[in-house]
Amino acid sequence: MHSFIQELIADGPVLTDGAWGTELQARGLATGDFPDAWNLTRPDRVADVAQTYVEAGSQVILTNTFGANRLRLEGHALAGRVVEINRKGVEISRRAAEGRACVFASIGPSGKMLLTGEIGEDELRAAFDEQALALADAGADALVVETMTDLAEATQAVKAARATGLPVVACMVFDSGKNKDRTMMGNTTEEAAVVLAAAGA
Repeated sequence: MHSFIQELIADGPVLTDGAWGTELQARGLATGDFPDAWNLTRPDRVADVAQTYVEAGSQVILTNTFGANRLRLEGHALAGRVVEINRKGVEISRRAAEGRACVFASIGPSGKMLLTGEIGEDELRAAFDEQALALADAGADALVVETMTDLAEATQAVKAARATGLPVVACMVFDSGKNKDRTMMGNTTEEAAVVLAAAGA
C-alpha cells in the first residue's frame, strides 16, 4: 500500500467530498449540459465546488472528470479533448486542495454495454487507459473508479487505472435484486470486492 494512503487512513475514517453533479447544477449547469466540459468553459464554478468541499473539511476531493472518457465525450463532440478535459479537472482540484486535501481523480462508466456487444473489452480498455493516463500525468494522488454497475467494465477501468502506478479505489452501485444488494448484473458485494481487489483496487 502506498505510504500516503497508510498515513491517510491511520487515524480512522477519512472524510471525503460529496456529490459533484448536483453542486454544479446549483451553480447553473443546465439539464443536458455535459458537466466535464465545464472544466474548460466554467472552471471558476468547478473550482468553487472543490473549494467548498475543502473548506468543509474534506480530506479527499474528487475531480470533475466522471464522464471524461472518449466514449462518453464522443456524444458531446469532445472526443478530441480527452486529455485537455482530464488535465484541467485535476488542475482545478489540486489548486483548491492547496495541500489540505488529497486529490483522487474520478473515472466513471463509459455509457456503453459490454453484455449487449455494444462495445468490446479492447475498445473499452483503451478508453480507460487514455483517461487514466491523462489524470495521472496531471498530478492526481490516486484514481477512483466510481459508480459502476457492470463488474466487467469496472474491472477494465481498475486495470487501466492500476497501470498508471497510482493507488486505485473502486466502488459499485448495488441497487438491484430482491434486497437491492446486487449490481445491475447480479453481482454481490463479496463478488465485487474479490474481483476488483484482484484487478488492483
